[in-house]
Amino acid sequence: MTKPTIAQASCADDYDPNSMPVDKARAFIHRFLEPLTASLRVPIRSALGRVLAEDVVSPVDVPAHRNSAMDGWAMHGADLAPDSPATLEEIGASFAGRPFAGRVGSGQCVRIMTGGVVPEGADTVVMQERAQASGKRVTFAAGQKTGQHVREAGEDLGRGAVALARGRIVRPAELGLLASLGVGEVAVYRPLRVAFFSTGDELKSVGTALGEGEIYDSNRYTIHGMLTRLGCDVLDMGVVRDDPALLEKAFREAAANADVVITSGGVSVGEADFVKGMLGKLGEVVFWKIAMKPGRPLAYGKIAGAHFFGLPGNPVSVMVTFYQFVREALLRLMGADPVPPFPAFPAKCTERLRKAPGRTEFQRGVLARDASGAWTVRPTGEQGSGILKSMSEANCFIILGDAVGNVEPGTMVDVQLLEGIV
Repeated sequence: MTKPTIAQASCADDYDPNSMPVDKARAFIHRFLEPLTASLRVPIRSALGRVLAEDVVSPVDVPAHRNSAMDGWAMHGADLAPDSPATLEEIGASFAGRPFAGRVGSGQCVRIMTGGVVPEGADTVVMQERAQASGKRVTFAAGQKTGQHVREAGEDLGRGAVALARGRIVRPAELGLLASLGVGEVAVYRPLRVAFFSTGDELKSVGTALGEGEIYDSNRYTIHGMLTRLGCDVLDMGVVRDDPALLEKAFREAAANADVVITSGGVSVGEADFVKGMLGKLGEVVFWKIAMKPGRPLAYGKIAGAHFFGLPGNPVSVMVTFYQFVREALLRLMGADPVPPFPAFPAKCTERLRKAPGRTEFQRGVLARDASGAWTVRPTGEQGSGILKSMSEANCFIILGDAVGNVEPGTMVDVQLLEGIV
């Protein structure tokens, strides 16, 4: 019998649910993730962003035939002199899709285009920039090598070889590869079902008038956007008031209909925060505080078999904690191969940053190149966890580790891009 989640966590060294370091929190979460097993077959266009549930085995050689990597002429390499020019007779042409039907004999060559089938008797291609044609006589420069510029059949991928492994996320490049193999449909894991709701009596839905002390609920929109971009099947349960009975009902419904439950708000200490207590009743919580800023009140646990992420209430904290913890976990649950955190690289900070040692901070920054071409970064301005505009203006996180204090202008810092090129 599997030990309860909290019991497994408690057995670990340095387990502290009240102040979990960022890297340790990631490791704890991944310890309890069991990927989906259910799958379905879909046309390859519908597979974009999905995770392959089976290896895709190539039904053909790629390339399917020996072909030219250059525009030029194909000939038998032994006809070329290594230290002097060689002149051969052109006897035909081989175009992509229209191969030369004959055989290339000694002293002969065939005009060939990129992708054209290398004809029988030829084993070498000389690019057109290294040749001079005069009627049907073609002279080739010295220094050519036998076998050059020829792509062998199956050179990229042999028939029966694994073209794409199970767990691969299908991107545009994978769609093209599948199509190049003649594969029309693939097995992918079913979409991950994620239910989410916001908590708080002060929250109002967009389109309604605000009363005194009330604010619009922005978190559900950012969470919806982040989940949708990951390809999740989302269930927006709206705003749940700070009432224990309503919260319990929402949690039970969410856990019964989803693989993952995400809430925003209600995991801080004090005020009218009931989420942590409710989790103790309905499930278990592995931790509920992270040594980071923004996003210190972050809870992770289980509710009736569903994974639970209790995100903070402040808008920036919601996005930071999602990108630093939840995104990786969801991808793993989808069946994707282990996904590392977004890579970070150094850049020169152009402004002073205030930072207290003892926690990891994710400040919002703008990455750019200076006049010399070097990467520089500046903060977006005020870094308060309620200033969502700082996320809208940012194109990177400035990551300041536990031991880092105030940062002076000119200091190299680690930055993490918010957008990927693919």
